[in-house]
Formats: sequence, structure tokens, C-alpha cells
Amino acid sequence: MQRRHLLAGAAGAIVARPALAQGAWPNRTIRMIVPYTPGAATDAMARLAAQKLQEKLGVTVVVENRPGANGAVGSQAVLQSPADGYTIMGSASIHPMARHVMKAAPYDPVADFIPVARTARGPLVLVMNPRLPQATIPEVVEAAKREPSKWTFATSSLGAAGHLGSIEFNRMTGANIEIVGYRGSAPALTDVAAGNAQLMFDPVLATLPMIRGGQLRGLGIATAARTPLAPGLPTLVEAGLPGFEFYSWYGVWAARAVPREIVDRMNAAIVEGMREPAVVERLTGLGFEPVAESVDEAQRFIVADVARNAELLRIANFQPE
Repeated sequence: MQRRHLLAGAAGAIVARPALAQGAWPNRTIRMIVPYTPGAATDAMARLAAQKLQEKLGVTVVVENRPGANGAVGSQAVLQSPADGYTIMGSASIHPMARHVMKAAPYDPVADFIPVARTARGPLVLVMNPRLPQATIPEVVEAAKREPSKWTFATSSLGAAGHLGSIEFNRMTGANIEIVGYRGSAPALTDVAAGNAQLMFDPVLATLPMIRGGQLRGLGIATAARTPLAPGLPTLVEAGLPGFEFYSWYGVWAARAVPREIVDRMNAAIVEGMREPAVVERLTGLGFEPVAESVDEAQRFIVADVARNAELLRIANFQPE
């Protein structure tokens, strides 16, 4: 119900607003491309950002889903559009990792794009098929080491936070569980629930409803402290994995060639929107933490995040596909 409320509220982002003075930016519709399918957390967060941009800037902001090629189709559509601030992108933490997970990425996600703003982050939850006999992380690790061929990690996409969390889990536990990439969270979670895969890291938004419904078993959350949304769910730190914290984060990007003054105006609008008490309350209730930072702060974070994640991939001997 809460997730539908977020999506329904964000859907208001396509309602028309009066344009500003002719010649000033913005004075016409802004298009926000989401390089993934509708309905998942990335899409929901993009629609919320679009709604806030519309409210603060006073023009229509439409969301257009352009999935394909691990996000490359939508990303290229942004770069191929005029760099005038009327075509932007709503995506997630996987976007800056494109060159590390795609063998021939047609763009540089850090050099060719500028982060308008990060909007929120959500911790990952480790879930498993509920029909398996193991009930704790030590039991899972012991079973996976004993019979590795019977265990698989599903992940929404290669390079996504869940993929990186799976790599770190293997590294810290000494397990060697195969990681299989899917085309989005929904089919991956469905396979875990059906028993075609055994484990998965995915954000709270998607996993908690399935845990509560008995479709998945929650093993732990990748945060320093337990979440009030599921106080019975232990942290992975409690399970013996010190410092294990992984979040999927979401943001808005523009082509690097877009004038900085336009990017800064969009940033101010999004930051103001994400600080609204109603938005903070809504996101907190869904397991997200709003992020409100400047363009420069977002850029510094992304550079550090990419470096950390690239090192994880290197240690795991991951080969781009």
C-alpha cells in the first residue's frame, strides 16, 4: 500500500504547469528518461524527483522509460539530445558503473554526465528462498561451502548494488556462490521465491513486503543498526560481517554539456523537495533515507563510490560482458 502511494503520488509529475517567461529556462516541458522498466525503485524515485522539479520550477516534467542494454539505451538518448536542460535522466547507483560492467560501454558515465542531485538511498536486505532449511547466515555459508553447486545469488543487474553486495558477501565469508544477473529486480526476486535461485540482495522497498508475505525469508540487512521497519531483522554486522553496509542510491543526471547554471537550478529544486517533511516521512516509511546535497558533493561521492566498487569487481576478477 505504501509503495503504491509513492508511485501514485509521483505520477502527478505529468500534470501540466504554467510555463515561465518566454526565453528563460525552463519555459517548456522537461523530459526525464529512466533507462529501466516502470514499477521498480529506480522508476519510483525518478518520478518523485520529477514531481518535485515540476512543483519547484513550474513546468511540466514527463517521465519516459527507455530500458535496454543494461541502461545504455536510455543513457545514450540523454546524450544524443540537445544539451539544453530539457532532457535529463533518473537512474540509480548502477549508472556510474557502466564502463566497469559493460565490455564496450558507448559512453563514460562519469565524464559524459553530471549528477544533478542524489535523491535517496535504501539499504539492501539479504533474502533467501523460504523453503530452504537454513535460517541464519552462518548456516547458509556452511551449506554453500559444502555444496556450492546448489547455491546461486540472483541480482537485478550486473554492477548494481545487489551484485556488489553479493561479491562482498562471498569475499568476507569465503563462500563462492555463483552470481547471476537478471533484467531487473522483479524477475530476480520471483526466481528466488520460486527456488530457481537461492539468495539475493535487494532494497527494502521490494524485499520487506515479500518477507512479510512469506514469499521470502529475510536473513539480514546491510546497515550498521537494525531498521525500525523490521526490528526483528538482524544486521549482517551482527551475523559476523564487520562493516558490511550496502545501499542502493538514486539520482538525477544531465549531460555534462548542459550549462552549470541550469544544473544548479535543478539541484536546488530537488534538494528543496527532498527536504520537505512529507517527503522525508514518506521515504522513511518505505525504508529510504533522503539525500540532499550539492552538485559538487554528489560528484565527489560518485567518484569515491565508483573507485570502491571497481576495486570490488577487480578483487572478484569480474569480467565485463
